[in-house]
Amino acid sequence: MKKTKIVHIITRLDKGGSAEITLQVASLLSREKYEVFLAHGLSLESNMGVMEQEALAWDLSIAEKKGLRVFSIPSLVRRLSLKNDLLALISIYRLIKRIKPHIVHTHTSKAGVLGRLAACLARVPIIVHTPHGHVFHSYYGYIITKIIVFVERALSLITDKITALTDRERDEHLEQGVASIEKYVIIHSGVMLQQIMNTNIDVETGKKEFDIPQNSNVIGVVGRLVPIKGHKYLVSAAKRIIKEFGNTVFVFVGDGYLEARLQRQAESLGVRKNIIFAGWRNDVIKILGLFDVLVLPSLNEGMGKVLIEGMALGKPIVASSVGGIIDLVKNGDNGILVPPRDSDALAEAILKLIRNKNLTQELGKNGKSKVYPEYDTFVMIRQIEDLYERLLSKFTSSGRQFT
Repeated sequence: MKKTKIVHIITRLDKGGSAEITLQVASLLSREKYEVFLAHGLSLESNMGVMEQEALAWDLSIAEKKGLRVFSIPSLVRRLSLKNDLLALISIYRLIKRIKPHIVHTHTSKAGVLGRLAACLARVPIIVHTPHGHVFHSYYGYIITKIIVFVERALSLITDKITALTDRERDEHLEQGVASIEKYVIIHSGVMLQQIMNTNIDVETGKKEFDIPQNSNVIGVVGRLVPIKGHKYLVSAAKRIIKEFGNTVFVFVGDGYLEARLQRQAESLGVRKNIIFAGWRNDVIKILGLFDVLVLPSLNEGMGKVLIEGMALGKPIVASSVGGIIDLVKNGDNGILVPPRDSDALAEAILKLIRNKNLTQELGKNGKSKVYPEYDTFVMIRQIEDLYERLLSKFTSSGRQFT
């Protein structure tokens, strides 16, 4: 039986949430039914450290052994660049013409624009797009944002389906006039729930590794140290929390160009000795196991894969009430939602959990119940394959033929 050819395109391939999910999907799609290709942009733009680069290389080698064919497009970069964007468009178009796929599935904003345009020019039968969040808030200024919205509206006309991670993500696109509701399908990002459940977490040993006293309250955040993740608001909140509970330790997992600035902020507030900058780690699940509370103070978020991982471990959540977080974290049920950019509200929510251990346990228990099994990787893969099959069936039943 002839296999369906699918090309996935993403702006950059690193160890961030959207890239990991895209690589996971491309790797785990049925090889009996699909021949899968992955095109990615300039990963160096992510400023990955050596450990992260090695981890990504390992993931790619495993994916390629499973039959995934990977192509690098150096001109595909996240930043706006007329020259690079034109070169990337030409490169993607040529790649698509060579492969002749039945489906092109684009991921993230820039790849979504160039990939869908190239797919349309190459007359690809089916085009699917997954935004993995959006860039309508907190990324660009007013004029650039308006241009992006216009482009997204135009491209939705040539897109067969848009897969949103959450109801909120879909609704925010609809509010901007991007496509009609019929074009959307909700497919949650998944994590390897069974793998997380089977992870051996030794809290005592883990705390010793980071020189964290055993009786400490451990508040953790996982994510790149970039403005959109809102770390500076947690640093500010730390001062008030430490004033009441001096045995509180904050663990920042992730790297990024803001690290030095955040360290200076912590020094100026007198909380530097209570904050551990752990850098990028390939054992995030084990470190999550050390946390009493998982915090995500983002200014915008597609969904927040780390939230699913934390909830799978029974961790209570304190997070900003933005983007897809709202669909995942229910205020007072499995976490506490606070306004973005509000250090006082962030501090009060964390203090509420430190003061009330019963509430902490209850929220963690509820979160664990919420993610099983709905947010499992293999549920996500099955839903994506079902979507592909529906689109293929619709295409052939219309009397059209694949070339």
